[in-house]
Amino acid sequence: MSVVPAATRALRLLRFLASRPGPVSASAIANGLDLPRSSVYQLLEAMAEEGFVTHLPEERRWGLGVAAFEIGSAYLRHDGIERLARPLLHQLTETTGATAHLGVLHGADTLYLLKEQPPHAPTLITGVGVRLPAHLTASGRAMLAQLPRAQVRALYPDAAAFTDRTGRGPGTPGELRTLLGEERQQGWSIESGQVTEGFLSVAAAAADHNGRPAAAISLTVPSARPVTPRALASRVRDAAGELTRRLSGRA
Repeated sequence: MSVVPAATRALRLLRFLASRPGPVSASAIANGLDLPRSSVYQLLEAMAEEGFVTHLPEERRWGLGVAAFEIGSAYLRHDGIERLARPLLHQLTETTGATAHLGVLHGADTLYLLKEQPPHAPTLITGVGVRLPAHLTASGRAMLAQLPRAQVRALYPDAAAFTDRTGRGPGTPGELRTLLGEERQQGWSIESGQVTEGFLSVAAAAADHNGRPAAAISLTVPSARPVTPRALASRVRDAAGELTRRLSGRA
């Protein structure tokens, strides 16, 4: 138990607001955090003075303030998740000889933040800053599989939302839903020839404090390489689990 309960409550409140799709009422905050409403109002007023939350009087709701955005921006300037993941990707590449990536969801795309490539590895389309359709990549589907179904439906409402590169991969909401269910069950995703012919990738998602997918770690090898996807998946699941622990600040 924290020896500074007020600080713990304030941080929990920030995390709660960050997990909501928009501003919420004080009563919703009190119910969500199981706190007395009077305590919530005191916290909100103190945090509003410091700019961490903002009050929308017409809506009688509270949302994140500019100071919270500044903290998030500072985190990005410090390359937060990349710093935590880089040594994990380096170790994966050294132990497997495969190309390792760190990707995040950006709308319906996978955005690659890091790439660790072994010597003499074949050139891949994936690189830092590259975006690819999330439903085609192992990294993207590993994260999509951990999202609420309503959010996935919003990203892929109909067949027009699906793009195609090699003639493989899901092309309708129903196909994607079935595939995500299977990959959610096994705990990792696989993509073979859906992005680039002749290459296979496996990926697993790392979660943030709220249990939502923060990023995915993947390994990519030529399809002809004599290695089983399950063996690679075991490696990426371990690395994704370690990244989850690092993101939570646990030893």
